[in-house]
Amino acid sequence: MAVQLQVISKILASKSIDILKDNNITKEYFTEYPDEIEFILDSVKNYGTVPDEVSFCARFTDVDLVEVNETDRYLVDTLREEFLYARFQPVIQQTAKLLKADANEASKYLQSKIPELAPNYTTPTVDIAHSSSRLDLFRDKAEHTDRWFIPSGFEELDDIIYGWQMGEEYVVVFARTGQGKSWILVKIAEHAFQLGKNVGYISPEMSADKIGYRFDTLHNNFSNLGLVRGDMSRVEDSEYEDYINKLGENKNSFNVSTPKDFNQKITVSKLRSFIKANNLDMLAIDGITYMTDERYKRGDNKTTQLTNISEDLMQLSCELRIPILVVVQSNRGGVDKDTPDLEDIRDSDGISHNATKVISLRQKGDGLIMHIKKNRDGRVGDKICYLWDIDTGTFNYVESLDEKENDDVPDMPIHKKKKDDKPKKKVVF
Repeated sequence: MAVQLQVISKILASKSIDILKDNNITKEYFTEYPDEIEFILDSVKNYGTVPDEVSFCARFTDVDLVEVNETDRYLVDTLREEFLYARFQPVIQQTAKLLKADANEASKYLQSKIPELAPNYTTPTVDIAHSSSRLDLFRDKAEHTDRWFIPSGFEELDDIIYGWQMGEEYVVVFARTGQGKSWILVKIAEHAFQLGKNVGYISPEMSADKIGYRFDTLHNNFSNLGLVRGDMSRVEDSEYEDYINKLGENKNSFNVSTPKDFNQKITVSKLRSFIKANNLDMLAIDGITYMTDERYKRGDNKTTQLTNISEDLMQLSCELRIPILVVVQSNRGGVDKDTPDLEDIRDSDGISHNATKVISLRQKGDGLIMHIKKNRDGRVGDKICYLWDIDTGTFNYVESLDEKENDDVPDMPIHKKKKDDKPKKKVVF
């Protein structure tokens, strides 16, 4: 039973038996590894912790632990199905034996066994009327804001969304082609790096060096054109070398991977391993359509696949307690609008349905318009505008890109600074 070994391996790797507790899985499910699961459960009972892998392997020398890339849901569903099959098989065999002699006796026997064969659909619950866990959570957020939220790098945007939550946060950034989606994603990720976070960036279309040049522009305002072209009249060699050396002194990391690093198949399970291996605090995916749906069934269309991927990414955020941001392209329906709407997301409305926040982008001349289209924990509809120098990576907040814009989009209120906020003529990130 491969899934039994996978669950045991996952418990040992994660140092947690939550997968058992949260899904009402008992030791009876481990028919092939009864001693192994008993050893783990006894350790938790007696010492309050899962044994380490070294101790386990020393005790069970004939067991080879495996790397687990499957989701908890898959493991639990498979474990339950195999357990039910193992219980069903002898009942069916005995029923068939009785049926040859007396159908009535066979029927009585089968009916007597039906209650024992009911699937295990028991799900844990939280009685919020008698639980104080959210009070503890509230206090922890109040006292340790940096552990629960990551600012976006756009102060005016954070006035509304309060940054990205550490977990249960699946953010969609979408726009038409060539509107700066990837730039904004790099900027958000770069700002998280500035704050000491470990960041992962999945780049399906650009190399790590190209993403690195954009990072350098946003991080230190080097001319992006100069970096890409190798133009020393725009970027001084010694200055750039000093910057690279100093950047290497940071203890946190900015990890860029491409489809090649995932053997041309980017899945949620592989991303889970990527996050854990690099101890990431944030994951940015520059194009959800490049991902592969692990739940794909023959006949599933693109919409179904992207909806599945979105659901799984949201679950991954909840599981690993980090924000996950993805870039999505809008369809042609958003061409003539101030910014595209939710229904303009290409190939799937399931993407926005699963998102906690959705932000639509559009460039207008030298400006960038952000529209908050969905905000699960706050208001929607705000429009934020910046003058954007792409070459040097600077953003200058303005209340409107032109005087007529209010008339163009009367249903989208402009975000205005509070009266006691200090005005900023230029904001450089």
